[in-house]
Amino acid sequence: MKRNATACLCAALALALFASGALAQPAVYAAEKIPHRVPKVTSPVVVDGVLDEDVWKRALVMGVNTEVRPGENVPAPVETDMLLAYSESHFYIAFRAHDPDPSIIRARLCDRDRMWDDEWVVIGIDTYNDQRGGFEFACNPLGIQGDTAGGVHGDGNSWDAIWDSAGRIHDWGYAVEMAIPFSSLRFQRSEGDQIWGVDAVRSYPRDVRHHIGLYPRDRDNNCYYCQMEKLIGFAGATPGRNIEIDPTVSAVTSQARPGFTEGRFEDPESEYDVGVSGKWGVTPNVTLSAALNPDFSQVEADAFQLNVNRRDAVWYEEKRPFFLEGAGIFSDFYTRSIADPIWGVKLTGKEGENAFGALVTRDEITNLIVPGSEGSMSTTLDMESTAAILRYRRDVGEQSQVGLLMNGREGDDYLNAMGGATGDFWFTESVHADFIALASRTAYPDSVASALDRSAEEFDGTAYALELGHYTSGLDVYAEYAQLGPDFRTDLDYTTRVGFSQVEVGFGHTWYADSDNWWTNLNFGSKYERREDSEGELLSDGYSFWSNYQGQKESFGYLGGWLGTERYRGKELDTWDLTYEAGFWPAGWLFLMATGSYGEHVDTDNVRTGRLFALRPRVEAKIGGRLSAELAHNYERLDVDDGRLYTANLSYLKAVYQFSPRVFVRAIAQLYNEDRDLALYVDPEDLESEESWLATQVLLSYKINPQTVFFLGYSDFHYGGEPRDIVQTDRTLFAKIGYAFVL
Repeated sequence: MKRNATACLCAALALALFASGALAQPAVYAAEKIPHRVPKVTSPVVVDGVLDEDVWKRALVMGVNTEVRPGENVPAPVETDMLLAYSESHFYIAFRAHDPDPSIIRARLCDRDRMWDDEWVVIGIDTYNDQRGGFEFACNPLGIQGDTAGGVHGDGNSWDAIWDSAGRIHDWGYAVEMAIPFSSLRFQRSEGDQIWGVDAVRSYPRDVRHHIGLYPRDRDNNCYYCQMEKLIGFAGATPGRNIEIDPTVSAVTSQARPGFTEGRFEDPESEYDVGVSGKWGVTPNVTLSAALNPDFSQVEADAFQLNVNRRDAVWYEEKRPFFLEGAGIFSDFYTRSIADPIWGVKLTGKEGENAFGALVTRDEITNLIVPGSEGSMSTTLDMESTAAILRYRRDVGEQSQVGLLMNGREGDDYLNAMGGATGDFWFTESVHADFIALASRTAYPDSVASALDRSAEEFDGTAYALELGHYTSGLDVYAEYAQLGPDFRTDLDYTTRVGFSQVEVGFGHTWYADSDNWWTNLNFGSKYERREDSEGELLSDGYSFWSNYQGQKESFGYLGGWLGTERYRGKELDTWDLTYEAGFWPAGWLFLMATGSYGEHVDTDNVRTGRLFALRPRVEAKIGGRLSAELAHNYERLDVDDGRLYTANLSYLKAVYQFSPRVFVRAIAQLYNEDRDLALYVDPEDLESEESWLATQVLLSYKINPQTVFFLGYSDFHYGGEPRDIVQTDRTLFAKIGYAFVL
């Protein structure tokens, strides 16, 4: 296998390189663009969605009139202008979005970052002009905000900033105004003019969703930021003192039954917490954040996931503000491993070609993922621990970068330290390679070590991976090799498997069509992968394929499959699987979607295979301009030779009524039921034949900005056997007040 895998890997690497000529020619990037001058203004702007101030008469006007998706650089179906100006303290942006029929503009009141199903306009800015990341600020036609950050600045949609916006629908279309304080940005340290990269996109959903851009896109150039237009100006721009202090006060009153489902509710127990977090822009490009007894609560409870027949620990999304500032530099750090910090300090920044981040926290408890070659488990150590994360990246050439990283966590009789180097290289616009090499040292407490049947002494491990690919708008070819030693641990990352080596080679092809076609995008791909444990024994070997479709009514579809062999607990099992996903908008207010799978899967409880069937339908309705409702269901069953092993159902219902852009009330209910045939289990100990629970939450939210908030809510939990017999086990009333002092 090792000789064959090496041959496949080398062949794929050579194919990728020679297909693009990477060994024979230097990198080629977009031609240098002439910067557009952004005027500096002193007169005030009233952010109300009416562009009647003098600022807009002096502003730089840029046409956003090139459809880039699904059409490829064709004239846009509607006309859009972006207007730009700046003062010493703010960057001002406005959009004039013309529409032949304003009565069908898709716009609703909703919470921030929930407007992406509407029409919207967005500006993207690369404030460092380094072609590696930036900020995006978006609004729907009513001015509802959405913001994202990429590169070292943040990690996608979870990043939030404080800025002002407004939108208004007119008889010619709609207008949007934005006022972004420089204190919400990170930018170059400069006395004179700066050059920023800029893009703008208008999302225009009709029979298909048209994306209309500021400039033509080269789909064969994988460097999005390299293609941006350029702005010049911003001399004298200052973030001011750039200090933000965010105190919070939270209160929780809860009741529970002493025997979980038995007995009367005990007297209420109340807890009150006062905390504070804050950040200081030491310079325009370096930020220091700190938190003392911070409120790291999550107002919206995590959506429950089916945890039956799983081989890996469950992953949860990060939503806590302290971890989102500068999250891009910590993109491989699983912040949910930090459960309940007592305090935290973080420093992030970018100076020239160098980006860096450092984070230290003290945690009241220690969450731990224990990985293996065939699966993983999660546990919690009842101990305080201190965690430290360090990151350094240096830009190389037009788009490449190298980096160093370190994770460390220490508690009573517990230690995990990991460090290493990374590289991310673009040899041309389409040929990419990256590598990572890591080493770790770990010591578990006696309780964990004995449960894992190993010594409590320190042990060392290594891991490395290499990927090389050739990526174009039509054809992708790639190859990957990875090896993680059995004693490698990185407890602050979401690493669920170790003790294996893996080779993977694959390809994909994409076709495009115009917006008047029944399909606008088709994609097909396939790959071969083989994984062995550290002793050279097979873990998995097989082939998979995938195909994607996009078309009218914003419809999309996916069909994929797997055929191969997997080893579990010493047995080699033949498995196969077909998965699908499909969805569309039959009307502008209604979204329908379904995902599912069918195939021969591993029965992890009994070490055999069974026929798995899963179906997950979802309906989302936006009723009027204020009410939205979502209903989803997750159905799963597993049949073995002698009958049905289990049937699991998880239902999710959410309804939100938006009184204004700042105020909403939300209700969530989640109902779970699982039926098991214990006679079909090899070891049914500690299993119930039927298990059910119900979780509910009601929340009133008043939000001026991401940090100035008031929440009042109620939640409870019910547990039992059959659904009609479930008993309320606990109930909680909670409130939170937070305020952002921006100095």
